Amino acid sequence: MKLITRDTDYAIRTLCFMADDSEKIFTTKELVKKLNIPWPFLRKILQILHKNNILKAFKGKGGGFLLKKSVDEIYLLDLMNIFQGKFNLIQCLFKKKFCPRINICKLRKKLKKMEGYLLNELKKISLGSLLK
Repeated sequence: MKLITRDTDYAIRTLCFMADDSEKIFTTKELVKKLNIPWPFLRKILQILHKNNILKAFKGKGGGFLLKKSVDEIYLLDLMNIFQGKFNLIQCLFKKKFCPRINICKLRKKLKKMEGYLLNELKKISLGSLLK
């Protein structure tokens, strides 16, 4: 299990780069060149960020993407939820079915407690805090 997937990582790198000049409209071509992220991945990520109101898109000549939110309003957990789905540290599956011991498993109780702690910590991390 990966805590941060490739798409989430690319989104974080892109947004942090754009934050250095938050008033600038960045083209996909420029971001691909500067960040060394494959064009198809970056294009998809930018569209998803736009759809989720993190970026503003401009079409046509001189078009591109601009940060719509402040980096202090963009949280790591939100990006993880957008690109990875709801955060879930433990998946108690046994042969593609829920484990029959799910309600009495001692390990699950410990892992759930760790998951809660990790979620609380992830909620505190904004892109702004990463850039400081």
